[in-house]
Amino acid sequence: MALENIILEHEKGIATIFINRPEKLNALNKATIQELHDTLKMIDANPEVKVIILTGSGEKAFVAGADISEFAHFSAKEGALLAAKGQELLFDFVENLKTPVIAAINGFALGGGLELAMSCHFRIASDNAKMGLPETSLGVIPGYGGTQRLAQLVGKGRAMEMIMTAGMITAEDAYRTGLVNHVVPQADLYATYQQLANKIMKNSPVAISKAIESVNAGFKDGVNGYHTEIRTFGECFATQDFKEGTTAFLEKRKAEFTGN
Repeated sequence: MALENIILEHEKGIATIFINRPEKLNALNKATIQELHDTLKMIDANPEVKVIILTGSGEKAFVAGADISEFAHFSAKEGALLAAKGQELLFDFVENLKTPVIAAINGFALGGGLELAMSCHFRIASDNAKMGLPETSLGVIPGYGGTQRLAQLVGKGRAMEMIMTAGMITAEDAYRTGLVNHVVPQADLYATYQQLANKIMKNSPVAISKAIESVNAGFKDGVNGYHTEIRTFGECFATQDFKEGTTAFLEKRKAEFTGN
């Protein structure tokens, strides 16, 4: 698969995707969204990939927003279709992948960029990162899940303020409000996400995918998260990973999970 807007690296169970449009500060356009979808779908189906890292090329931006030039003249119907298609192809898609996805925010994460980071399972940021949803300054609102995920992560009041003011917050503010899990110097970002990925890879891939499904269920309309947890908890008992994990514990040795 030829990649024009992203760079893919895969080493020792970790797949790293770099969004690579430096001349546009890695802004998302339709082609990049489609490319990310296709690549993530391929990676999620690869049993050798245990963790996915999503980041931006260079040191300035994770993703500095959506490519406004593509939709500046859209009608109301076209705008709604843009949001629906984007959510389906990328943002909801990332959130529901069975492989854990970590956003490594290495600079500006604005608009669609912050929405993409929020769709990942958790986030780390370099200390120079700036985050925000500036859409109201353009006469529109976040359309890739931002109004929902930001409120889930930082609370309704803070989300309202960020969206209404269209302002940016620092990495430290993002950490303080729970938007990101860790803030590190930019030079340490790579080592930090590698360390986190290695910790994740010691655990059962099957159990992790069930945990993702269960946590997500609590935020879906009409779904009882507790019921999902009961079901997925039970499903774990039928896996080889459960047998290996419990046997290794009783034998006082490290488990060797196969993801089955």
